[in-house]
Formats: sequence, C-alpha cells, structure tokens
Amino acid sequence: MIFLELVLENFGPYLGRQVINLCPKRDDNSRPIILVGGMNGGGKTTMMDAIRLALYGHRAQCSTRGNLSYSDFLTQSVNRNALPIDNTRVELVFEHIENDQPMEYRIVRTWTKKPKDGKDNLGILEGDWLDSALTNTWDEYIENLLPLGISNLFLFDGEQVKELAEVETPPPVVVEAIRSLLGLELADRLAIDLDILVTRKRKSMANQQQLANLEDIEKKLSSQQSDYELAKQELCSIQEQLEQTREKQQQAFDKFVCDGGKIAAQRNQLESQLNYYNTKVEQIREQMRELAAGILPLSLIEPLLTQAQAQAEKESRASQAKLARDILQQRDQRLVDLLTALKLPAKKFDKIKAFLGKENQQIEQEAGEVKDPWLGAEEEMFHSLTNLLTYYQPTQKQLAEEQLAKRKNLEADINATKRQLATAAPPESYQELEDALKQAQTELAQAQAAIVGFVIIPL
Repeated sequence: MIFLELVLENFGPYLGRQVINLCPKRDDNSRPIILVGGMNGGGKTTMMDAIRLALYGHRAQCSTRGNLSYSDFLTQSVNRNALPIDNTRVELVFEHIENDQPMEYRIVRTWTKKPKDGKDNLGILEGDWLDSALTNTWDEYIENLLPLGISNLFLFDGEQVKELAEVETPPPVVVEAIRSLLGLELADRLAIDLDILVTRKRKSMANQQQLANLEDIEKKLSSQQSDYELAKQELCSIQEQLEQTREKQQQAFDKFVCDGGKIAAQRNQLESQLNYYNTKVEQIREQMRELAAGILPLSLIEPLLTQAQAQAEKESRASQAKLARDILQQRDQRLVDLLTALKLPAKKFDKIKAFLGKENQQIEQEAGEVKDPWLGAEEEMFHSLTNLLTYYQPTQKQLAEEQLAKRKNLEADINATKRQLATAAPPESYQELEDALKQAQTELAQAQAAIVGFVIIPL
C-alpha cells in the first residue's frame, strides 16, 4: 500500500483546494522518504489526521477529536473562513497490488459545515470510475488491508515519536496496536468464548443435583449482586452526604470569619497587643518631654543662634586685631628707630617701611570690621555657642526625629489593631458562630468516619 496523493479542501487550516504529492519523482526516480516541516499550528498533524479520516471515517482516531461525536468533529474540521455553501473534502490516492497487478484507488470523503445525518459522503474510485460495491464494503476492505488496531504503528508524526522515546512505558494505544499486530487480542477473545462454551457444556452434562446446586449458586450470586448494587447506591449516598457536609462546614467557617468570629477569638490577644503599643507610645512621650526640657527647644531659634555665632566670631576677631594693632605699632616704631641708627641705604629703608605699613593697614582693616559691637560675647560664651550648634543641637534633633518616627509607626499599629477589634463579633454573636462551626465540624467528622468504615467487596 503506497500513498500517492492527498487532497485537502477547506479542511482544518487548509483553505481552498490543496493537492499534496506523496510520491514525488526526480530524474524518473521516486523519492520514498518525504519530510514535512512547519511551525506549530501550521497543519502538519492535520495532514496525518486527514489520512486517518480518509481511511477509517467515523472510526478514525484523530488528534483533535477527543470525546466529540463524529458529526461535531466533522463540523469542527471545516475551515473557519470557508463559506457555508462550500464543501469540505478529503481525498487520498493510494496504490495496492492485487493479483500481481498494481491497482490505484481514490478515497473521497465530502461533507458540509452541518453534515446531513451527521455523516460524510464516501466514494471509492478505481481509476476514474466509482466502485459502488467497494464503497459499501469499504470498512471491511480497509480492515483487511490495514487494520485500525495496527494503524497507529504506521500513522504517527514526529512529535509522537519524541513522546514515545521519552516515556518508560508505552501508551495503551501502542500496546493495543502491538497486540493486534501479533494477534494477541484474538487469543483473549478465544479464551473468553472458550469459558462460555465450557460453562454451557458443564450445564448440559450436569445431573439434577449439580443443576440444583448450580441454580442455588446462581441465586446466591444474583442476591449478592443485588446487595452489591444496593451497597454501591448507599456508598454514593454517603459520598453525596459527605460532600454536602463538607460544603456546610465551609459555609460555617466562612460565616465565622466574615462576621468577625475569628477576630473575636483573638480579642484578648489583640487587647494585650493594644495595651503594649499604648505603653510604648507613653514611654516615647516621656522621652520627648525630657528632650524638650533640655536644649532641644533652642532648635526653634536656630537661625538666630547661627547669626549670633557669626556676630560673636566677627567681634572676637576685631577685638584681637585692636589689641595686636597697638602692640605692633610700638614694635614697628622701635624697629624704624633701630634701622635709622644703623643708617641703612634709603632704598632698603623705604621698602621695609612700606612692608610694615601694608601689614598695619590689614590689621587696621580687621579691627574696623565691627564698628558698633552689640553682642559683647566673651570667649567662653563663643565656644559654648559653637559647641551647641555643631554637636549638641544636631544630636538632640536626631534623637527627637527617631522618637517621632517610632511613635508614628506605633500609632499606625494602634489604628490597625483598633480596626480589627471594631470588626470583632460581640460576645453573644461569637458564641453562636462558634457553636455553629463546631457543629458543622462534628458532622463532617462523622461523615468522614462513616465513609471510612464503609467497605464494598467487588464481585
């Protein structure tokens, strides 16, 4: 059996009429191996499904059929862009040797988007002529030519090969195909038929006593079968009751949570937590009061303190310059007298006097920076103010900011805890919710125990 041509028309992703040559030739030599490649969803598996559908019709094990009926599967296979009046067609041409002669057959299956009677129209052409007899007996003919049970050993794509290579145990489809190929299913069927024949033979050869015993056994078996069916029904009832009890328990638990029962059960813990938060906030407030009793309030006038520091520094430099000016003027006069007595050259003497005059001018400028000193800060006060602004004040501000951040976090925790307590159920409602939840849990435990203790021994 050699496939020659596959024709797809409005089938799956193939819109319009598409003819696929399955027996290409080059230089009058046939190429027995054909590789079909494409992206995912490109229609590779659809080609394999088309071959299965053409060969086996409603018995075809196509990849996208699943549990669909044959009519629904045919409707699903129609290209979504096809017109409602367009036909969907699958044709497969193959060659088969009969009586030492090659015979060419064309399988044609057509249907519309809503197939009539849920079936397709089948036609088998031998050459260009319709073979009605072969069309009517096609299922039997193809079963002798390529049985459906072993077709999965021949019709599969590369993805299935990959899956078969990765699994340790072959899937049931492959197992059944191998069993069909080896004829093992025939042996199983013969074994079952043989058991039936043996039972019939024993009945025909048995005497009256044995027949009576056999009838008694059959009655007991029938009774046990009835008991078994009743037990199965009872088990289904218990399982249904268990499911209802489980739903009831879940509803009771949801109501317990939504109505504040869960939070009410944690009321004591939440109240203790709230007291702890309030205690920590009070401790932080006490520490803030201690900081406020120190030098922290001076941060409110920090710009004025900075201005006073700058003024004190200017006045201190001016005072020091005035003291140095008087001392240096006396020293310069002595130096000039000495240089006059030494009778230095006039040129050098003038340079020295110019240098001294320039130095005195700079000192005079520093002494005159503060014309009207108003702060009058002493040196010790100036150093204290500098230490306050550069060390003590930043440290106190940082401590205050840290305490404020802690208090802010604690206040957020306090508000969250209060909101939880506000949603808690009152004591009388909490007791009702708790009793309902415990009752539902008890019923669920009883139903679970009932189904655990229920045992059915299969016949």
